[in-house]
Amino acid sequence: MSPVSPRAAVVGAGPAGLMAAEVLSRGGARVTVFDRMPTPGRKFLMAGRGGLNITHSEGMDRFLPRYGAGEALVAPALAGFDPDALRRWCAELGEDTTVGSSGRVFPRSFKASPLLRAWLRRLGTAGVAFRPRHRWTGWVGDGALRFAAPDGEHVERFDAAVLAMGGASWPQLGSDGRWTEALRAEGAAVSPLAPSNCGFAVAWSDAFRDRFEGQPLKHVALSFGPHQSRGEAVVTRAGLEGGGVYALSGPLRDAVAAEGSAVLAVDLQPDRPREAVVARLAAARAGKASVSTALRKALHLSPVAVGLLQEAAHAEGRPLGARDDAELAALVGAVPVRLDAPMPIAGAISSAGGLAAAELDARHMLRRRPGTFAAGEMLDWEAPTGGYLLQACFATGAAAGAGALAWLAER
Repeated sequence: MSPVSPRAAVVGAGPAGLMAAEVLSRGGARVTVFDRMPTPGRKFLMAGRGGLNITHSEGMDRFLPRYGAGEALVAPALAGFDPDALRRWCAELGEDTTVGSSGRVFPRSFKASPLLRAWLRRLGTAGVAFRPRHRWTGWVGDGALRFAAPDGEHVERFDAAVLAMGGASWPQLGSDGRWTEALRAEGAAVSPLAPSNCGFAVAWSDAFRDRFEGQPLKHVALSFGPHQSRGEAVVTRAGLEGGGVYALSGPLRDAVAAEGSAVLAVDLQPDRPREAVVARLAAARAGKASVSTALRKALHLSPVAVGLLQEAAHAEGRPLGARDDAELAALVGAVPVRLDAPMPIAGAISSAGGLAAAELDARHMLRRRPGTFAAGEMLDWEAPTGGYLLQACFATGAAAGAGALAWLAER
C-alpha cells in the first residue's frame, strides 16, 4: 500500500457494508460509506425488532450446509469470520451475547439499536465518513462511481470500492435490488432476485379464512419431499406464514416456479407415533364421540388444527367422518396444503438470487471491474432464519474488506 492512505468507498450501510468499512479503516484506508437511506442500518434495526438473532452456536459441520447451493461461496468468508469471531466482535462493542435454548445467539440486550450505536461511534472515531441519500447508479467510463443524490448526480473516484447493497426484501428500508441493472449492463451474471424466508399463498375456503385468520399451528412438523422443518405455521388471510414455512421456502418456491404449485405436508402430531394416534382415535370414537370431538380430546388438537383437517377433507371430497381410524391418523400426520405462489419479495424476510459466484475472484473482487468488491445479500446465496443470514452478511463484508486491502497493497 502506498504511503498516502488510499480512498475506499463502501456502497450500502447494512451489516455487510459497515463490516467492510471497519476492516478497510482498520487497514489504513480512508473510507466513505454511501447509502440511499437517510440513516444507516435500517434493515438491521428492523431485524432486531423481535430480538436480534445475530448468529447460531451449532458446529460448522451443520452450520455450512444451511447455505445449500451457496455454501461454496459463503464458506471461505465464514472461515475468516466465524460465529465465535462475531461474538467476540459484539463483546468488543460492549454487547456480550447469550445462547438461547434453540442454539440461536443474541446480544444480551436482545436489541439491535445498542449494538448499532456503538458500532457507528467506533466507525466515526476511526474517521469513516457517511454520505446518506446517495443511490449508486453504476460507473462512468473511467471507473468512477455514479450516484443520484437530492442535489443531482455525483461522480466519485476512489482507489477501491465495496458494493453491499442487499437484496430486494423490505425495499422501504433501503435494499430495492435496482443495482442489478447496472451490473447486468456490465455483462455480469445476476440471477433474478426472488423471495426467501417467505410465506405462500393458499386458496383457503371463506369459512376457514374468516374463522382462523391469524391463528398459529403450534409444534407442527412440515415436509416437502426430502425437506423437513419443525416450528410454527400461522394461517393468514392470504395463505401460510411462520418459521416452519420459511425454513422450506427455497425448495417450495422453486417447485412452485417449475410446476405452478407445491403441496406442503403438515404433521399435526410429530411427537406421537402413528400407532398411538390410531389407538387414541379408536378409543374416543368407540365412545361415540364425533370426529371433531375425538380430534380435540384424544389428540388435543387446537380448533385451527381441526379446521385444517376439515379443509383438506373438503378439498379431497371425502369427509373426515367417512374415514376409518387409520386413514384419519394418516391425514393427521400429513395434512396436504397446496401452495399457489410465494408471497411478494417486498414482504419477504430475505431474498435469493443475485450476483453469481463466478463473477467474483477469491477476494470477492468483480472480475469485470478490478478494484470493485461485493458482499452481503446481493450475492447469490440464501439461508434460513436462525442467525445464518446475518452471519453471512458480516462474514462476506469482512472478506470483501480484506480483499480490497490486499488488492490495494499490490498496487
